[in-house]
Amino acid sequence: MRGSASRSLANGARERAALVGLFSGSSRQFDPEHSLDELAGLAAAAGANVVLRVLQERRRPDPATFLGSGKIASLATACDEARVDVVIFDNELSPAQLRNIEEAVGVKVLDRTQLILDIFANRAKTREGKLQVELAQLKYLLPRLIGSAALSRLGGGIGTRGPGETKLETDRRRIRHRVSILSGEIDVVRRRRSQLRDRRHKTAVPTVALVGYTNAGKTTLFNTLTGEEAVASDALFVTLDPLVRKVKLPDRRELLVSDTVGFIERLPHSLVAAFRATLEEVAAADLLIHVIDAASPARERHMEAVRSVLLEVGAAPVPSIEVFNKCDRLDAGERARLQALYPGALCVSALRGDGREELIAAMEAHLALDTTIARLRFEPGDERIGLVYRLGRIFSHVASDGAVWIEAEVPRRVLPRLQSPARIEARGA
Repeated sequence: MRGSASRSLANGARERAALVGLFSGSSRQFDPEHSLDELAGLAAAAGANVVLRVLQERRRPDPATFLGSGKIASLATACDEARVDVVIFDNELSPAQLRNIEEAVGVKVLDRTQLILDIFANRAKTREGKLQVELAQLKYLLPRLIGSAALSRLGGGIGTRGPGETKLETDRRRIRHRVSILSGEIDVVRRRRSQLRDRRHKTAVPTVALVGYTNAGKTTLFNTLTGEEAVASDALFVTLDPLVRKVKLPDRRELLVSDTVGFIERLPHSLVAAFRATLEEVAAADLLIHVIDAASPARERHMEAVRSVLLEVGAAPVPSIEVFNKCDRLDAGERARLQALYPGALCVSALRGDGREELIAAMEAHLALDTTIARLRFEPGDERIGLVYRLGRIFSHVASDGAVWIEAEVPRRVLPRLQSPARIEARGA
């Protein structure tokens, strides 16, 4: 058996990884090969080269070694022959399983959750993102400290970024204290975001959030809609910190579009909880654009994974538009079949800009459902007249008998601001 679990690579070399998956033959909805392919993409995003893949069919995981003692022994031999640096399981391991497997194979062992946390730690750039990732990492780490020598392996490479580079792990009490501090700071972030949302609602600027599976092309579509140059890449979890920019509609009204973190199947609950302050932006949006990779053979599962996360963060009731991206990769027959399956969806190519005008028109139509036509009365010089012009569609403006009468189509959510002492005579949606 070569090396120890504490060994890390030097000179920035990419670690050699073994991927391990377990599946039950009775599970028809789970594709183990696809899941392992996705794990390979995650490993590559974390900086590893996959040199070994192992799939094990088993009715239920072994409580001690997950795979069973015989399979673990053969895994250790295969890892030794392939000169593996890290073994990554496509499942979440218990603290006992993690310890036992590391002792058996003699190299660093990670589970799916820790791998995703590591990628997030590497991608977080803003203070808010770093706070949320650190909180998720520490909550994952805390139960794994009990009677464990797992911390001896921290010191470099995949699974060791973020709080793993501090000495918090040596003292469970200090970790709990740090978790308390982080939770308080994230509560401050949540309150600040709530205040910003309230401010946006007061100005009645509609908000649209782009959501979708990671690598579906949300950031490219965000750039196409807003004219921004946010970093887009053919990799997992490139966008971690949300971006918000204005988009002008053809009738000169404005809306805010936000790009959010990509979702993934079996997204760790700890991450959903840690990023709740960010994901609340999705739940508070007026409209969701669900971006789907039209060319992906797993698009149905990806769509369901996104819906699952939206349900968890309370965003399921928000109106949404399904937008199939990368349609330039489909032939005419495939596009026709897709549009027949999803008659209300749009088919676009964010990279080429195809479908941009149709998408903006669809956003405008959906947001227009939240408007009403009203006849408004103001005193001359009332500052809210400017608000009506900025946010509404004006049909008539008449000054008569010391009053200003405006007939306009305005967002329903702005009506409370136009009430008393203004007078409103609603004329329907």
